[in-house]
Amino acid sequence: MSFRKVVRQSKFRHVFGQPVKNDHCYEDIRVSRVTWDSTFCAVNPKFLAVIVEASGGGAFLVLPLSKTGRIDKAYPTVCGHTGPVLDIDWCPHNDEVIASGSEDCTVMVWQIPENGLTSPLTEPVVVLEGHTKRVGIIAWHPTARNVLLSAGCDNVVLIWNVGTAEELYRLDGLHPDLIYNVSWNRSGNLFCSACKDKSVRIIDPRRGTLVAEREKAHEGARPMRAIFLADGKVFTTGFSRMSERQLALWDPENLEEPMALQELDSSNGALLPFYDPDTSVVYVCGKGDSSIRYFEITEEPPYIHFLNTFTSKEPQRGMGSMPKRGLEVSKCEIARFYKLHERKCEPIVMTVPRKSDLFQDDLYPDTAGPEAALEAEEWVSGRDADPILISLREAYVPSKQRDLKISRRNVLSDSRPAVAPGSSRLGAPASTTTAADATPSGSLARAGEAGKLEEVMQELRALRALVKEQGERICRLEEQLGRMENGDA
Repeated sequence: MSFRKVVRQSKFRHVFGQPVKNDHCYEDIRVSRVTWDSTFCAVNPKFLAVIVEASGGGAFLVLPLSKTGRIDKAYPTVCGHTGPVLDIDWCPHNDEVIASGSEDCTVMVWQIPENGLTSPLTEPVVVLEGHTKRVGIIAWHPTARNVLLSAGCDNVVLIWNVGTAEELYRLDGLHPDLIYNVSWNRSGNLFCSACKDKSVRIIDPRRGTLVAEREKAHEGARPMRAIFLADGKVFTTGFSRMSERQLALWDPENLEEPMALQELDSSNGALLPFYDPDTSVVYVCGKGDSSIRYFEITEEPPYIHFLNTFTSKEPQRGMGSMPKRGLEVSKCEIARFYKLHERKCEPIVMTVPRKSDLFQDDLYPDTAGPEAALEAEEWVSGRDADPILISLREAYVPSKQRDLKISRRNVLSDSRPAVAPGSSRLGAPASTTTAADATPSGSLARAGEAGKLEEVMQELRALRALVKEQGERICRLEEQLGRMENGDA
């Protein structure tokens, strides 16, 4: 009888990390020295943002991804804060909008010019004031446009409508101590938080209620983190009572015991988890470490499967992660990290080795795109939606980015435009018409608009049919090529 060890099958078992060449790094960046456990780095398919040292206030650098090499000391920064910047986050629905939280107790939202900065940016689009102590956590809502969460050292979580500069919800009785991190779930109806009191909480922000809580999720005194996975489970990193670093997986329906708990090592840097919902791979980077460990999360025990470790010589000060739509699918790239050294930022590419040059459907399922599934007002009214997915098979071309415009008003009042006296609201009896509707010229204008709309729709349908036909033809040719390579034809 054979007792051969069975190796678990996984397409990510051979994922390997590789730093890019020196000329593709960003050199001479004075990375912030502030003592705060945030990533200090945020990246999207257009820009790289890094929190930097600044005299007399707080600043961060925003670089077009193509601007590699040595960065001039005089390169313009985003510098409107009066205290050090602690956290930054790109808007998932607009690649030119970024939010920042600072020791000056404010949150600022910035519109970056399409081609990057040519002069220092000192005027934010909007300043959000509501915290009484420094703001260390910023997190955009994953599916609702212009909804932003901020958490401060006043132990308060605020949720804003950036489009109206209004505070939507104030959650100020749920955390008795410093909040370490916050993570939205996939549809954005809940968020989880890790707190200095060693508890992990799941919170419904619109009701302001605690859905579930686990005390002493990790018993060590050092910082911990909690993130939502796509299936609703919660992944945490922290420290044991003996100061060993741990990973754990929790089922929110039963937080009594973790589904899985693994001990890693006895280093003292906080573990920053980065999660890819498309591949169910979690990458764990320790602050001050020189390695990135990655694990696959599965449905069967032991649930957390160690895949591999990327190791380099230099310790990391911070880390940014590229959204899936910014990766090079032709090179089987499944993740790209931007590792902060003391004076530079080094991209690290995670790749699945494949011989074929064809598009790999199994590595690239449809992923979250930049279109918002909901408006802020719809989310406030109680609606939820999963992210709108896009295919990475054809190079995705985003629609023109809309400038962020602020219309200050009371967000809790009716969000629809004011209606002229005598006219009807949606759902009310339509007994009267406006003057424009009553005139022949108004009817003609509307008819002309309808005709143009129909023309555009027809052209769109024709293009979709053509894309579908060409996609089918590509699939047939790929199959034929595969058979020829295998000697079947």
